[in-house]
Amino acid sequence: MCVFCDIIDHKIPSKVVYEDDKVLAILDLSQATYGHTLVMPKKHYANVLECDPDTFADVCKVAQKLAKQIVEKTGAKGCNLLINTGEVAGQSVQHLHVHILPRYTEDDVTIQFHPAEGEKDLDAVLKTIKG
Repeated sequence: MCVFCDIIDHKIPSKVVYEDDKVLAILDLSQATYGHTLVMPKKHYANVLECDPDTFADVCKVAQKLAKQIVEKTGAKGCNLLINTGEVAGQSVQHLHVHILPRYTEDDVTIQFHPAEGEKDLDAVLKTIKG
């Protein structure tokens, strides 16, 4: 069974930030930054690639609303909204969830994009993606 499904079913206690009939948001136990929150659909989807568009829209609406609220209430200077899809991308629980990471002037979270070595043929990349 999925640990997030057990949280959604209230079999495992959590600190609920928001709940409606389709979406649950809880404080992340790790608190990578103060206010770190997870937003997830109540229906199980392993990741964003498997989720139907309407459910994903519901999750995104709640994530946006909560991100604004969290930034305002915590005094954060900004936030990251992250979705990891697949283990290689850092997804540790196979239930779609959005991380809201409030960001502060001094925090230890680092999200970096390193430039690829050498030039890429963007036309070839575009052709691959479009098929």
